[in-house]
Amino acid sequence: MISEETVASLEKDYNELEEKQKWQMLYHEIRMDAQQFNFTYKDAKLVENRPLNRYRDVNPYDHTRIRLSRGPADYINASLVEVPAARRRYILTQGPLPNTTGHFWLLVWEQRSRAIIMLNKTIEKNQIKCHQYWPLGGGPEDRLQMDDVGLTVELVSQTDCSYYTVSALKLTDRASGEQREVLHYHYTTWPDFGIPQSPHAFLMFLSAVRDAGVLEEDAGPAVVHCSAGIGRSGTFSLVDSYLLMLEHGCVDGQTIQSVLLDMRRYRMGLIQTHEQLKFSYQAIVEGARSLLKHNALCDLTNGSNSSPQKRKLPSEDESGDETPPPPPPRTESLNRSPPADLRSPDIYNEENLSDSSEEETPQLPPRPNACRPADTGVAPRLTHLIDAPLLNDGSSGLRQRRVRKAQLEQRVEEMRRRQLEHELWQRRKQQLRPLGYTAAALGGALLVYLMWSRWL
Repeated sequence: MISEETVASLEKDYNELEEKQKWQMLYHEIRMDAQQFNFTYKDAKLVENRPLNRYRDVNPYDHTRIRLSRGPADYINASLVEVPAARRRYILTQGPLPNTTGHFWLLVWEQRSRAIIMLNKTIEKNQIKCHQYWPLGGGPEDRLQMDDVGLTVELVSQTDCSYYTVSALKLTDRASGEQREVLHYHYTTWPDFGIPQSPHAFLMFLSAVRDAGVLEEDAGPAVVHCSAGIGRSGTFSLVDSYLLMLEHGCVDGQTIQSVLLDMRRYRMGLIQTHEQLKFSYQAIVEGARSLLKHNALCDLTNGSNSSPQKRKLPSEDESGDETPPPPPPRTESLNRSPPADLRSPDIYNEENLSDSSEEETPQLPPRPNACRPADTGVAPRLTHLIDAPLLNDGSSGLRQRRVRKAQLEQRVEEMRRRQLEHELWQRRKQQLRPLGYTAAALGGALLVYLMWSRWL
């Protein structure tokens, strides 16, 4: 159980770093300590594996890389990151390339992952950061077939929130006919090398992921990725695991810095900037405050149940605020078709997002039945990390949804066109490269001939 002393210590550490502006110094210290690791990544540098890496300087260590058991190769740029104190396991990986999409889904299948947590957009700053590896829906595009690994992915349903999208996908192994549901959480407003709009919005997203149970021990490790699989992915994993350690009371003197350094033993470069490190501290401090407040309200609620004189806390329904729809279930949604007005996800309209996520959202007291006894031994879903409802735009009228859908389809189509142009240009460069060598050779020969003729 988290205590007031623990929260006060976290706040003191954060305030000291902020007042003295030591974030860059702390980040530099973590990088220097991580450079002392003597871990190899020879497999990532093999000639046949180099085209499977998105970035030349981001490679999985040999001792923690995930190995595929079937398909054309056993290599994928993905690492298993473990935080034993939090009983958490994550697979951190890069955004799939066109030639690694099948490998990515084979990774999800073989590791029995229930969720994919995507923290980037496919196009950022006019650059392709990730291949469109999951079906968007709308006609034949709601099905993705990968013959190289014998898997098929289909869109089952989709819930569009104001700054993230939750999609239920059906993953099928064509050889055995076995089917599984995978939840795809797409955070669409986290900029590359940047931080989310606020810790509050990020904690709301984290609570939605936790509430689905996809991060629990009985599930396969969740696949977490951004573009490189180290910056935003490392921030998400650090905040989630450290908050869980705080709630279970198993910090045992481990600081945020030491936990991050331990996580870097599994995958290089986790958290790429000092701004991301500062945001991690902010989110952990705010989450710790909410956990402490939740525990206090649970104690008060339990006391009110035993004493009739004490006032009963109001529920969410009594507060007058609208309760948002829950994320898609893990099993029942396989037989459900996606609504017609929610077929295209809001992926590329960051500039048109509502400013409501930046505003202070009124806090709601937690439900009394959400409090679990400390001695149950079951990890709670932690929906009480924040005491506010999820933002959802599902209450707009039918006409507004149709207009919004048309706008989204235009943006998605523009993204596809630009991606196809980029891939076509890359193929043309490869085709024209031999011609360039030939032209250079002919030019050199002509120059030698002219010089020889003049000498004669």
